[in-house]
Amino acid sequence: MFNRTNLLIVLLAAASASIGLGLSILLRPSALPASVAAAKVLAPGDPVGDIRLPDREGRSRSLSEWNGKLVILNFWASWCGPCREEMPMLDRMHVRYADRGIEVVGVAAEESADALAFLAQNPVSYPILINAPDDPVDVSLHLGNTQSVLPYTALIGRDGHVLATRMGNFSEKSLQEWITPYL
Repeated sequence: MFNRTNLLIVLLAAASASIGLGLSILLRPSALPASVAAAKVLAPGDPVGDIRLPDREGRSRSLSEWNGKLVILNFWASWCGPCREEMPMLDRMHVRYADRGIEVVGVAAEESADALAFLAQNPVSYPILINAPDDPVDVSLHLGNTQSVLPYTALIGRDGHVLATRMGNFSEKSLQEWITPYL
């Protein structure tokens, strides 16, 4: 039975929720967190520059090594379920599109030992770089991942400029659709 008392309770609950939402929007910090504000965050169209990270063997590699290729730069971690799910598909895409000047490069956003242990059990044929949490530069953040989401992917043009970024994992179809305009 719906009466005036029930109506009053519903109206009070709706008003309380509206006030709470309004206050949360009004009182939220307007500035980015210090770590994000301090970093130079690139946007589509910006040049990537000379980003250097160690590879699986610890050798320093530069993203500029792949200038002239369309680079699918995928940030992942071994503890990230969606990252692990898309890695076999990225490996297939790496092989399928190699002759079209497309390079898949994985960036492990975790300690080297954890990434290497995972890769020993789940090998991929594409290059892997390591961007450990204690590295001075968070490359994922630098390339626009202000939400610290994994997987995170940046598409870098043949000229070394950021073309697009995407949070979340891909299906094979969604990745093909994402890169097709840049082929």
